[in-house]
Amino acid sequence: MRNVQLDHHHHSPICKKYPLSFLVHDIDVPMNIGSLFRIADALGVEKIYLSGSSPIPPNSKIRKTSRAAEKYVPFSYEKDPFALIQKLKSEGYTIISLEIASASTDIQELSVSNHEKICLVLGSENGGISQELLDVSDKTVHIPMLIDECGNRLRDSNL
Repeated sequence: MRNVQLDHHHHSPICKKYPLSFLVHDIDVPMNIGSLFRIADALGVEKIYLSGSSPIPPNSKIRKTSRAAEKYVPFSYEKDPFALIQKLKSEGYTIISLEIASASTDIQELSVSNHEKICLVLGSENGGISQELLDVSDKTVHIPMLIDECGNRLRDSNL
């Protein structure tokens, strides 16, 4: 049987969503937003909250990169990310920022329960997550970069 790429019309989505949401603040590149929609669709993320300068659907560049996943992942634009965080905290969410910071821990060391509600905060391509958003987060985690045996960071071309 020939292996042929399929699109969303051939996809049978699962109905289960997980208690995981993304707060996307000041991510300016529409293609990056599209990639987040596609990842969220694959992971069963319950909702994406866009804020700051982040572009919102409908947007042709988001749609092209997401491969139309923005049609399947609930989203909203939130003018005030701090009010959203307070609301989510009152609903029992743990706010986790994904950022390299002085008090961040390796994401592999993050321990969460199966039913814990999580909002993952993602920040600007250039500036990362603002100090104000870090200050209201419950935890901060980072993804460690791969290094070689000499301590040099591996580039994509070396992988």
